[in-house]
Amino acid sequence: MLKKNLEEKTPCRKAEVLKYASLVVFGFCWITGCTVGPNFKPPNPSLPAAWKGATAADSARISTTVPEPVTLVEWWKSFNDSTLSSLMERAMRSNLDVRQASARIRQARASRGVGAAALWPTLDASALYRRSGSGDSSSGGNTTDTSSLIRGGGDQNLFSAGLDAAWELDFFGGTRRNIEALDADLQATVEDRRDVLVTLLAEVGVNYIDLRGLQGQKAIAEENLRAQQKTADITRRRFEAGFVTGLDVANAAAQTATTASRIPVLEASIQSTIYNLSVLLGEPPTALAQELQEKAPIPVTPPQIPIGLPSDLIRRRPDIRRVEAQIHAATARIGVATADLYPKFSLTGNLQFSADDFASVANWNNRSWSVGPNVLWPIFDAGRIRWNIEVQKAVEEQTLLAYEQTVLSALKDVETSLVAYAREQENLKLLGEAVMNNRKAVDLSMELYTSGQTDFLNVITAQQSLFVSEEAQILSRRNLAIDGVSLYKALGGGWEKGEEGMVR
Repeated sequence: MLKKNLEEKTPCRKAEVLKYASLVVFGFCWITGCTVGPNFKPPNPSLPAAWKGATAADSARISTTVPEPVTLVEWWKSFNDSTLSSLMERAMRSNLDVRQASARIRQARASRGVGAAALWPTLDASALYRRSGSGDSSSGGNTTDTSSLIRGGGDQNLFSAGLDAAWELDFFGGTRRNIEALDADLQATVEDRRDVLVTLLAEVGVNYIDLRGLQGQKAIAEENLRAQQKTADITRRRFEAGFVTGLDVANAAAQTATTASRIPVLEASIQSTIYNLSVLLGEPPTALAQELQEKAPIPVTPPQIPIGLPSDLIRRRPDIRRVEAQIHAATARIGVATADLYPKFSLTGNLQFSADDFASVANWNNRSWSVGPNVLWPIFDAGRIRWNIEVQKAVEEQTLLAYEQTVLSALKDVETSLVAYAREQENLKLLGEAVMNNRKAVDLSMELYTSGQTDFLNVITAQQSLFVSEEAQILSRRNLAIDGVSLYKALGGGWEKGEEGMVR
């Protein structure tokens, strides 16, 4: 008999154990924040140990030591040009691309707030008034009762007011995964603004250096034009004295006109570059015309540019940081999609007051209410949820590949800038020697020509060679400064300073 009782009680005990175990599991999920789907792990790309472009020959201008923060934060100050620094500061404050990026941050922050609200219950108030009626059939179909029409027959009034509450319990973390994704989206927009700043500062620097280079080219052209006009005058006087033929006069005039033709082209380029700078500062094209019209030297490249190690680039470049945040968002959205496989639990409640006249609506006896839990669990959806999970996994894979591509592009940018910067230094040194020797050749050819020991062709050749080498020297100085700016951009410098103007 005892054995029989035990056998009868065993199924009941198993049911109780299962019930309590289920409660424990759900309670644990609720308390500890159980979330389905993969957790984000930052990618760990394979990076070289050192930069190949930073050779021993370049050590005088390039340092692989980790830079002080200010070195990259305000890299333009290393050029020691107050006008350049002023343009940079104004561009960070007023550039329209930067302001658009700031607005995108505010949008992402607001979207995150919308997503976070799903964790909390909702409470809605409602009220209605309705008048309804029907024809009075008590008098028969063939009789018209005028008094009934006046009274309104079966017309009725309905006044109703109530509250509706609902709370979806995030047992499996779908909502929390969505908030995690929105947080990553917000971080991606922050990094996007930083990347816009890096690009903007580089563009301002390049355009400013271009401007000073064009002004230097114009000055050289004007200086050579004056020298060639002087030579043309000498040739004309010698022709009038009968020492040379008209061919020398024609050659001198042709050379002078050719050099003079360069000046209008350079002036047009100067104006165009000023217009570019004005727009980068968020101002009308002619806003900086007066400020920048006066000639100034090309900014001198800093004596040393610290570049750090390739591993530093991952945390420094905003475009890499942005794609990493996008990977985080894609990983979290796999969890959002996975949560749809599991049941959704919610608590709902309703309190309603109804009456046929307005004064009685608030009467406690006219209330109706309901409260209770709801469970929704998809049984058949033709594979929609699982296909959506696969979609999110594919998005994550694409983003991971984009991350690898971004890292490779960043490494290429730095290596290219290092090589260009180093080789341009050699080019500038050789051009300095060429200019010095060409100036000697011009002086010597003029002395020989005026003494009748050489023909005018040698003078023209020497002057043209000097003009070409001087212009090439200016271009090399410009290119060296631009290569320095490109290197700072490749390293991801400058965005920290722009954080001060961001609306938080």
